[in-house]
Amino acid sequence: MTVMQYIPPRLQEIIEDFRLVEGEEKLHLLLEYSEQMPPLPEWLNDHHDEMQQVHECMAPVFVYAELHDGKMQYYFDVPPESPTVRGYAAMLGIGLNGEAPETVMQVPSDFFYQMGLQSVLSPQRLNGVTAVLAYMKRLAMQHVNTA
Repeated sequence: MTVMQYIPPRLQEIIEDFRLVEGEEKLHLLLEYSEQMPPLPEWLNDHHDEMQQVHECMAPVFVYAELHDGKMQYYFDVPPESPTVRGYAAMLGIGLNGEAPETVMQVPSDFFYQMGLQSVLSPQRLNGVTAVLAYMKRLAMQHVNTA
């Protein structure tokens, strides 16, 4: 079985932004995304146990997903003390919120190579950021299966 791969337009724009910068500038751009992460909605603070913990990350990373009118909405809880994974999660949220679950599932797990992040992040950090997308895909799959 062949798995289709696809990068939605908003995520493709983010990839292009990262392609335009070199070295440490990639880290600065990731930190800018970290600062753009919206706070966790208050209603989710009371239901933190319903969020999925991304155990592969060194930092405590949690993700929650909803389906609204056939489109995914992701919420993340990542401490500010973990700006790299927080930036990556924020970037994924910006790039994938509002997409159909099937579209999220088609995003290549290693798309960050197109951004050049492997040149500025350690393999351990790359494993963590790969895991964030894997959890997002898993949550999208759950919504497809329950629809």
